[in-house]
Amino acid sequence: MTRQMTGAKMVVQALKDQGVDTVFGYPGGAVLPIYDEIFQQNDIRHILVRHEQAAIHAAEGYARSTGKPGVALVTSGPGATNAVTGLTDALLDSIPIIVLSGQVPTFMIGSDAFQEADTVGITRPCTKHNWLVKETDKLSSILHQAFHVATSGRPGPVLVDIPKDVQFATGGYTAKPQAPIGHYQPQVKGDIETITQLVEAIEKAERPVFYTGGGVINSGPGASQLLREIVEATGFPITSTLMGLGAYPASGKSWLGMLGMHGLYEANLAMHGCDLMINIGARFDDRITGRLDAFSPRSKKAHIDIDPSSINKVIKADMPIVGDVGHVLEDVLKIWKARGRKVNREAIAKWWQQIEEWKKVKCLTYKQSETVIKPQYALERLEALTKGRDRYITTEVGQHQMWAAQYLGFEDPNRWMTSGGLGTMGYGFPASVGVQVAHPEALVINVAGEASWLMNMQEMGTAVQFNLPVKQFILNNERLGMVRQWQQLLHGERYSQSWSEALPDFVKLAEAFGAKGIICKDPKDLDDAIMEMLDHDGPVIFDCLVEKHENCFPMIPSGEPHNKMLLGDAQATNAIAGKGAVLV
Repeated sequence: MTRQMTGAKMVVQALKDQGVDTVFGYPGGAVLPIYDEIFQQNDIRHILVRHEQAAIHAAEGYARSTGKPGVALVTSGPGATNAVTGLTDALLDSIPIIVLSGQVPTFMIGSDAFQEADTVGITRPCTKHNWLVKETDKLSSILHQAFHVATSGRPGPVLVDIPKDVQFATGGYTAKPQAPIGHYQPQVKGDIETITQLVEAIEKAERPVFYTGGGVINSGPGASQLLREIVEATGFPITSTLMGLGAYPASGKSWLGMLGMHGLYEANLAMHGCDLMINIGARFDDRITGRLDAFSPRSKKAHIDIDPSSINKVIKADMPIVGDVGHVLEDVLKIWKARGRKVNREAIAKWWQQIEEWKKVKCLTYKQSETVIKPQYALERLEALTKGRDRYITTEVGQHQMWAAQYLGFEDPNRWMTSGGLGTMGYGFPASVGVQVAHPEALVINVAGEASWLMNMQEMGTAVQFNLPVKQFILNNERLGMVRQWQQLLHGERYSQSWSEALPDFVKLAEAFGAKGIICKDPKDLDDAIMEMLDHDGPVIFDCLVEKHENCFPMIPSGEPHNKMLLGDAQATNAIAGKGAVLV
C-alpha cells in the first residue's frame, strides 16, 4: 500500500490527501525541494507572504474562518524562529495549524550550519506536538499524524521539521487511510452521571448564566446550534469570552454581550451574582476572572471542556465534564428533555428583571462629538453599513479590538478572528489575508490601530499581488491606545513611550503598494468614506483619524472583582447607585 517518491513529493501528496487547498509560506534554501514540487502541480495554491510570522497568522485566519486546519511552510533558522509568535498565538487560542519547516541536512545538525536552529527545541513549548523527521520512510506517517493531532481534542498548532536530505531522498509513501495516527485519542463523550448532576442544577437554578468560549466554535457548527437550542429552551442568559463571539447570535434575546475586563456591565454583574455558572468551552482566562477569590463567589460551577488539563486549573469546578462541547450539549439536552424540560421559571423571571435593571446603565454610552470621530462611533457606523453582508472581521490588538468586540455584532460562528490569549499586535492584517483567501467573495475587514497595523504592514504586498480585497479599517489615534489608557488610570498619567511621533501617510502608503487609500477625520464624512471603502473592489487602507485620548470602558482594573468596574462619565450618569459602578 505504499508508493515510492521523494520526501518533498510526499509533503505535497500528504497535503492533497488531507484536503489542503492553500499553503501560506516563504521560500528559503532548506525548503527548495518542497517548493519545486509545489511548482509542478496545480491542486494546492501557495500564497507568498512577506514575513514568516504573517504566514502563521494567515494560516490562523484561514483555519478560524473555515474550521479546517491552516498550513504554513517556512525555511530553516530565521524562517522557523519568525514563526514562533504565530505558533504561540495559535496554541493559546486553540487554532489548528500545521507548520512545515525546513532544516539543514541530518548529517549537519548540531554543527552550527548556515541557517541552522534547534527548531524542535525552540517550538516545543508553543506547539501541541512537534517532530524532527530523520527518515524519509517515516515522513508520510508523521505528516498524517500532524493533521490528526492539530485537529483532534483541543485544537492547536503542530510543527514538522524536515531536513533537506530527507526531502531529496526517496522513500515509501503511505496514503492517509492506511497511515497509523498514533495513540492520541481525546475523550469526546462526557460522564453521564456528572451531566445528570448538571441537568439537576439547571432545573433548580434561580440565577443561572451560560459562560461560553472559543471551544464552542472549535467543536463545529453543530455545537453552536445545540448551544442556541438549550439557551432558547431554558431562557437562561448567556455571555461569552472574546474568542466565543458568534456562537450565540448578538441579536438573540438572551444575549448579555461579552464579559471580562472590557465586558459589558450586565454580563459582568450577572457573572458576579449568579448561583449557577455553566462554563462551556472556556478556560477561565485571567482577562475573564479578574480577582480569583472574588470570581462568581456564590455560584455552583460546571465546566465543560475537551482539554482535561483546563479543568480545575484556575477555578475549581463543582461539576467537571471532560468532553467535546457538541457531544456534551447533546447529552445535556437529551437528559433535560427526558426529565420534563424543567426550570425554575418564576425565579428566572426575577433574575431577568435584575439583569434588565443592569442594562439600563447602558454601559456602552459615550459622549458624541460633531467635530472629531469617536472610535465607538466609527465602529457603530461600520456595523450599520456592513450588517447583513457576508462579512468577516479580524482585529489587531488594543483598544480598537475591545471596541470592535463591544460594538460589532456577530450572528454566526467563525466570523470573528482576533488574538485573544497572546494579544499579538500585528495579527489582524495577515489573518485578514488568510480569511480572504478562504472566502474570496466575502467582505473581509481588519479593524486595526495604527501601531498594531504597522507591525505587519508589509503584507500589503501580499494583498495586492493576489488581488485580495481586504479592507484595513485603521482607528488612528496616534497613540498606543491601551498602553496610554493604563498609564493614565494606573500610572499617574506618566505617558512613557506610548505616543507615536513619526507615522506614515497611510493614503500614500496604500498608493505606494498599488492599493487604494482613504482618509477621514470629520464625522459628517464618515458614512460616505466607509461606503467608498466597501465599494472598492481591491485592497484598501482606511485611515480613520479618531479622538486621541478616548478610553475604553467598561474596564475592570487588575486585581478587582467583576462588580468593581470603571465606567466613563457618559456611562456612569446612567448607573444605579450601589451596583458597583465607579466614575472615572
